[in-house]
Amino acid sequence: MARERDTARIRHPRHERRGEARLPAVVATLAAIGLYLALPQQLLIAPRYVLPALELLLLIAINPRRLTRQTKTFRVLSLTLVLTIAAGNLAALGLLIDQLVHAKAQDGRSLLIAALQVWLTNIIVFGLAYWELDRGGPVSRTQEPREKLPLADFRFSQDENDDAVGEVADGASKTSDWVPTLMDYLYVSVTNSTAFSPTDTMPLSTRAKLMMAIQSVAALMTSLLVIARAVSILH
Repeated sequence: MARERDTARIRHPRHERRGEARLPAVVATLAAIGLYLALPQQLLIAPRYVLPALELLLLIAINPRRLTRQTKTFRVLSLTLVLTIAAGNLAALGLLIDQLVHAKAQDGRSLLIAALQVWLTNIIVFGLAYWELDRGGPVSRTQEPREKLPLADFRFSQDENDDAVGEVADGASKTSDWVPTLMDYLYVSVTNSTAFSPTDTMPLSTRAKLMMAIQSVAALMTSLLVIARAVSILH
């Protein structure tokens, strides 16, 4: 226990200066692409393989093993990839709702599965978006000194734990130089999609509040309207 607390300052990616590993983001992106490919044809805004092919090309173009350097082109491609996935998923949600409103959907089972796919993709893509934008993105968070980081979009609990009891304070941002990784942003996305509001991580910037609002509304519509209608069809 004492050894763990003594080494708290060297356990986090900022101190390794090797940057955050890209693999978790690649896995999350591939999962979102797979979920899109599995959607019913009537929920696709283009031929099935057009958007996934574009997303794979963008993913290959921005796929270093570790995020230690960032160019303007790299930044634009990364954000374009997230935006493309988000646009495809929100369009699928819109088409799904249209199917319900106009009584075009009769297969409740496939509708339930499609709603789950859209909901899961919603979690993934917004988690990636938060990860790409907060404090300048994953490269800035691990490579830049704190005094040079852009203003934070989110306030994590670690950002205010430095005055707590020792075993909590030793892992705080101020004490250990902790910074969030992709898993932290995916957690924020999960809680926002299930509670329809922030939980322990608060949005600070206007864009963070806007994104969380869009995600909450999309998740609410999926959970209350789509799933409720699908269950009624099954009955």
